[in-house]
Amino acid sequence: MKTLFRFIGKVIKGIWKIITFTRLALANLLFIAAIVIIYFSFSQVDSKDQATVVNKEPKALVLNLSGKIVEGRSFVNPMDSLTGSLLGKDMPQENVLYDIRETIRHAASDNNVSGLVLSLKRMPETNLTKLRYIAKALNEFKSSGKPIYAIGDFYNQSQYYLASYADKIYLSPDGGVLLKGYSSYTLYYKTLLDNLDVNTHVFKVGTYKSAVEPFTRNNMSKPAKEAASVWLGQLWGAYVDDVARNRHIDKATLNPSMDEFLAEFESADGSLAQLALQLKMVDTLATRQEARAAMIDAFGGDEENGYKAVDYYTYKDQIAQPEAHSDNEIAVIVASGAIMDGKQQGRSVGGDTTAALIRKARLDDKVKALVLRVDSPGGSAFASEVIRNEIVAFKATNRPVVVSMSSLAASGGYWISMSADEILAQPTTLTGSIGIFSVITTLEKGLNKYGVYSDGLGTSPLSGVGLTAGMNDGAKRAMQLGIENGYRRFTGLVAENRHLDPKAVESIAEGRVWTGQDAVERGLVDSIGDFDDALVRAASLAKIDTYSLNWLQKSLTPAQQFLQDFSKRISVSAGIDINSWLPSSLMPLASKVQQDLSLMSEFNDPKGYYTLCLPCQVE
Repeated sequence: MKTLFRFIGKVIKGIWKIITFTRLALANLLFIAAIVIIYFSFSQVDSKDQATVVNKEPKALVLNLSGKIVEGRSFVNPMDSLTGSLLGKDMPQENVLYDIRETIRHAASDNNVSGLVLSLKRMPETNLTKLRYIAKALNEFKSSGKPIYAIGDFYNQSQYYLASYADKIYLSPDGGVLLKGYSSYTLYYKTLLDNLDVNTHVFKVGTYKSAVEPFTRNNMSKPAKEAASVWLGQLWGAYVDDVARNRHIDKATLNPSMDEFLAEFESADGSLAQLALQLKMVDTLATRQEARAAMIDAFGGDEENGYKAVDYYTYKDQIAQPEAHSDNEIAVIVASGAIMDGKQQGRSVGGDTTAALIRKARLDDKVKALVLRVDSPGGSAFASEVIRNEIVAFKATNRPVVVSMSSLAASGGYWISMSADEILAQPTTLTGSIGIFSVITTLEKGLNKYGVYSDGLGTSPLSGVGLTAGMNDGAKRAMQLGIENGYRRFTGLVAENRHLDPKAVESIAEGRVWTGQDAVERGLVDSIGDFDDALVRAASLAKIDTYSLNWLQKSLTPAQQFLQDFSKRISVSAGIDINSWLPSSLMPLASKVQQDLSLMSEFNDPKGYYTLCLPCQVE
């Protein structure tokens, strides 16, 4: 009888397991089906919305950029992005610089585009080098004879820079223009580390290599201030020159002393908008309704539907064409972000990932030249050398490599650039910072304070060195010798690849940061030029007249792409943003601390040697 009951019990359990499995499988299938339906329903809505815009009626193109302007699109972990979206945290929108330029240029020759409206209130502060590349496209648009208008309630520094290229700037009567200049500030943690009884062991070469100062000082050193004052002044001078020329005003107007500013502000009765009008920084003070009416007069339309316009994102999607590949290709690889060892996917440059892309270009017979677009403060010395070695291997096939420096190509960013056949930079590019360092923190002092000690035996002099035991004098000396060797290797490679005298390299190295213009004069860069110029040089060196661009990047799998696209869509209607829990007054501080801690946590060089320009993050 017991055997029978056991048998029946097993049968029932088996049936129940089958039912449970079937139920879960059906539930999962329904869930996946629901996601697919939602995804494609959104896609159809998007396509319908786009279809309604496609007609031959002339319209203004509204440049309503929202989110960061980047050199290459970042691919975050799809599951992280999906989780963030479900928690109400929007995916950060990115605008690829090359896409912006191409879209504006296409609009210049498009008879269905009657003008350009700069509506930039959602565009954050952006580096001047990237802004100048967009401005180049704006000037080309103006040369087509079509008007450019800028409308805004308030202009930050970057927004106003682009607005200055407009034929007419509208500003809200209750708005303003705020130009703060450029600065390089960082947080210093020495006293905090001392209070936490954390020992910080610093090894470096280079008088101006100030990336380690936040861990060893409470303020910026005199050499660091001396170097930063030069390039900061050059960047701000370039900004002022461009805007003053666009607005036909005296440069002194944009660069007043505090007393001069207060006197002007008082004469404007404390109104930022009136001050901007008074200084001829804007043309007209207009409410949103008045600005809309002005755009209706310029481009047609009516009060109910507004002026005839198409937004940037819709227009960009409309004109997108599949990349046409030919037998002659110029491969383009973007190295944007801190350089890390291994494979990286996201906002970092992976040594293995980038090297694999260069190798892919090397093994493709259609690729006749390589353009490496660099926008990096550096990072791992080992990973930088991995990338450089692959560039040397590409050159060994008798095909040219041209480096196009964006806003930043310093330290490791310069390391991966120096072996190219030609290096082009913009006058406002920050480069150089040829130096190397290592930072090791140990906790033995804090542990001892609370009665915790480290003791034991080891088989070699370095066996006991570590986080809890600290560093002995021999280990410190060995680390410094290694750093000095790394520095000699860095400067030696610069001298060899740039055909410079080693003594001349010493005089321009030591971690000092140079602008692109100064770097040309010192032989670190070949010539001034933007990405367009780099393509021209690459084609010339490869001796090809016609070519197509082959943008090489690590791509997502179809499943990863689906999850990422889906997360972007559901983020629109998600719930509470966790960031909103933090008081707004603390957001800048929290962001800065998070940035510093994130950078420290990502240090992953196998030997702990870094070539990084931390002060190059201009605000």
